Amino acid sequence: MSAAGNIDRNKSGYIFNIQRYSVHDGPGIRTIVFLKGCPLKCRWCANPESQHLLPELAFNNNKCIGTKECKMCIEACELGAIRENTSEKVEIDRAICNNCARCADICPSRALNMYGKPMTVEEVLKVVEEDSMFYTRSGGGITLSGGEPLSQADYAWELLKEAKRRRINSTLETCGYADWDSLNKISQQLNTVLYDIKCINNDKHKEYTGVSNELILNNFVKLCEAFPNLSIMVRTPVIPGFNDTEEDIKEIIDYIRQFPNVDYELLPYHRLGQPKYEYLGKEYPMPEVKLVDEKMKSLKKLVGEFFGK
Repeated sequence: MSAAGNIDRNKSGYIFNIQRYSVHDGPGIRTIVFLKGCPLKCRWCANPESQHLLPELAFNNNKCIGTKECKMCIEACELGAIRENTSEKVEIDRAICNNCARCADICPSRALNMYGKPMTVEEVLKVVEEDSMFYTRSGGGITLSGGEPLSQADYAWELLKEAKRRRINSTLETCGYADWDSLNKISQQLNTVLYDIKCINNDKHKEYTGVSNELILNNFVKLCEAFPNLSIMVRTPVIPGFNDTEEDIKEIIDYIRQFPNVDYELLPYHRLGQPKYEYLGKEYPMPEVKLVDEKMKSLKKLVGEFFGK
């Protein structure tokens, strides 16, 4: 432990991506640190690799050079979880695989790779600080995303505490499904919170995300009341068949507009993360639906009427 506020710079957490030069997840130019682990199972999730806390093996069949040329992964797997298929490529028995990463470490074509790895606070901030000149000029900084960063609350707190000590502007992107003590503690280190509220109707919320929204909504109220000077942006991913009606969006607006420090943003539905389901041996749970552009424009206009956009 260091003497500076008892910060543990060697504390590790599981990170699956660090994205630089983002302008969409908080003010200014930002570096987004994606943490693994999420208590929700949203049907439209664009980051399925974020849902489990530990690293996971991914396989891109298009990159596999085939078993005629290479069987290194088959030979490396001590559990026999990787085998040749009828197309002379490999397949993974997910029921046996323990995500040990031996195959990914030796795969010459990178068809096999791991989603997620442990990184210390110091290792993450070393990457983040490479772009410090952009933060100063644009008002940017670090954004913790996921997954749900509060799934690794102790690590997130150490990371944000050290970022604050280094005067790095900090943003948290959260679904709010966590114990209040963790959210309260972490929010003390923040400049901005991006808070997802997906739906007010609890039955629909359970159906599409796997969890009740009661904790999420209660935490939101507590957050607004406890931190009246904190910048809070509520965001709603607009999902066809789930929350894409004016009634759905009005319910959210009515819930959040009582708090003066809250702004609101709609995010359009997309399927950019769909290939990653295949890489993880999963089926994409969202049907082949498309959000009509005119409907999105209409909903954004509705938001503008209440929030002056």
